Amino acid sequence: MEATYDLFTIKTQCMTFSNYAYLGIDKTSRKAFVVDPSWDVSQMIQILEKHGATLEAVLLTHSHFDHTNMVKKLEMLYHPSVYISRTEADYYRYRCTRLRTVEDMDRIRIGETQITCLVTPGHTQGSVCYWAEDNLFSGDTVFIEGCGLCDSEGGSAEDMYYSIHRLIRLIPANVRVFPGHSFGDPPGKEMSYLYKRNLYFQIDDINHFVKYRNRKNNARVFDFK
Repeated sequence: MEATYDLFTIKTQCMTFSNYAYLGIDKTSRKAFVVDPSWDVSQMIQILEKHGATLEAVLLTHSHFDHTNMVKKLEMLYHPSVYISRTEADYYRYRCTRLRTVEDMDRIRIGETQITCLVTPGHTQGSVCYWAEDNLFSGDTVFIEGCGLCDSEGGSAEDMYYSIHRLIRLIPANVRVFPGHSFGDPPGKEMSYLYKRNLYFQIDDINHFVKYRNRKNNARVFDFK
């Protein structure tokens, strides 16, 4: 089935942080959504103007500043609804002007495009992955090469283990994964690629998973590409 929206990958950088945001434009309505606006909105503005689109929604995978930095500016420019999980908003007291909270398996409709919200705790208490047709926007839950840190407030390696195994059960092998960061592999690899190359997808024992995720000798924690 043909995709109902066009997808644009936006890479932005600030100091040592290199983030990916994603802009989807519904083909029928020209309404748009953006996932995790980070350091710069100029690329988003250019794409929206070029394609005659209006920003309808901001989808936040979690509340860390490098994923939410441009929310207020986008609210001022376009007045979109801003979505985040209820657990994330409550636990970290995240607030913005046009906030709307979601629960696990809620659906967001942008024109003809339907997006399913999957609450996947681990990196934070209420992290969310957004599943839109053949694409999964995974924030810092799942990277192509690994998974997010679990040692900040509200994080849990145990929760991350269950979240990853839920994604393995739920998401088809041909769905492409678009994370918030890259450590070398470009965004957009299929889940089947992660089955083979992402070590965290291969650890079946929760104790082994937790011990490895919480190890202290990981030199590539912020080695973003």
